[in-house]
Amino acid sequence: MKKGILIFLSLLGAAAVSAQQPADLVISPVKVIDIKTGKITPNQAIVVRHDTILAVTGVQQAKRYKVANTFDGGNQYAMPGLWDNHMHFGGGDTLAGENENFLPLYLAHGITTIRDCSADISAAVLKWREAVNNGSLQGPTIFTSGPKLEGYKSVWLGDIEIGTTAELHQALDSLQRIHVDFVKITDNTMKPDLYLEAVKAARQRGMVISGHVPYALTLQQVTDAGLSSVEHLSYVWKAGVKDEAALSRRIAGGEIKGRDISRYILTHFDTAAALKAYRHMAARGTAVTPTLSLGQILAYFDQDDHAHDPYLAYIGKGLQKTYEMRVKRVMKDDSTAIAYRKEIYEKESAILPLLQKAGVKIMAGTDAGYLNSFDYPGIGLHRELALMVRFGLTPLQALQASVINSPVFLHKKDYGALAAGKKADILLLSANPLEDIHNTEKISAVVTKGRLLDRAALDQLLNKVKAANAQ
Repeated sequence: MKKGILIFLSLLGAAAVSAQQPADLVISPVKVIDIKTGKITPNQAIVVRHDTILAVTGVQQAKRYKVANTFDGGNQYAMPGLWDNHMHFGGGDTLAGENENFLPLYLAHGITTIRDCSADISAAVLKWREAVNNGSLQGPTIFTSGPKLEGYKSVWLGDIEIGTTAELHQALDSLQRIHVDFVKITDNTMKPDLYLEAVKAARQRGMVISGHVPYALTLQQVTDAGLSSVEHLSYVWKAGVKDEAALSRRIAGGEIKGRDISRYILTHFDTAAALKAYRHMAARGTAVTPTLSLGQILAYFDQDDHAHDPYLAYIGKGLQKTYEMRVKRVMKDDSTAIAYRKEIYEKESAILPLLQKAGVKIMAGTDAGYLNSFDYPGIGLHRELALMVRFGLTPLQALQASVINSPVFLHKKDYGALAAGKKADILLLSANPLEDIHNTEKISAVVTKGRLLDRAALDQLLNKVKAANAQ
């Protein structure tokens, strides 16, 4: 009888083992950070199958999975991979190889998703997007606008220039044919009326619209038209004057131009008016990507010209040459102009807590890539997060701007948390980023699409880029 019981229990145990759910990777033990609430749950295991999280569960409960690979999480902090919600590939086809080197730089810095806000090598970017998605190219997930919409004779290379309603719809047709993830509209030569028409037309097609805003228009006009996000703080700073409509009319009439616009805003900015405008912006669902990084670099160029940044070893020589235009421009400033640009930068950036208070979705993006001097792909996002905290957000709010608000903007529901059914894009940190935002740089491992890269593998990515640029 006893022998029969033992046989039965043995068979029962074998059946339980055979019934174990298969998994490709378990990371355990870790402290899981809920970026929505800030809650940290210790002694957790993250179970991954293919590119998806199967479960986030207790260490003991994870033993019910039949696992191909395990990774010792060392009781470190686990959070979703970071997003850089505003970057640029570009500089022409001859620099495509240098641009492709951005991909390992992002992964090495814990950034598993990027939003390309248009430049002049869209064909290459679309190929990289597909290759990353099908696993033939290692890199962060790419969401791209393709070429931006502009007016005739724009300063931007590779854009689609339009001046009529017919050309607008032809342009939108062409963007839909290449399956862009959102539309980018900018204000260099775009007529204000056509700009509003473009926003409305893209919205009617169900497209997400990101843009610069013509100063001849008010923030209320573009948000009411359906703009999904404003890129850069200067456009929403303008909405903080007591009568933005009057200012916009004067700009449209040519009465106020150039730096005088910033001087006017500086003099007439009103906190109550700003909060009213930003609450309307929030009610309409229009987000903002502040891109604090480039402004800080250029405003304080007299104190640090970045010519000896160690990170330049990771940036191709051709791309470094694209920095020269902005460098030459700021180098012309005298002491008065230098003091003024610093004042403008500080005042613009100070509206960040007002936007947060008003309920506007803030997204973390750097403006990094080609052209934008010393604004680096990869490390640049960590600097952006630190600047967000410096100007009044909490570390949790800054992380939400990257990890939660960015996918919400693109209607991507399978990102934003470490939970069953979410994408297996994971960042493992040796210190708590909620205590100090700089701890986002203390990266032990990255999981991208279910594939784990430990510290040695991340360093290998960096070394490979450095070697390529040394040739």
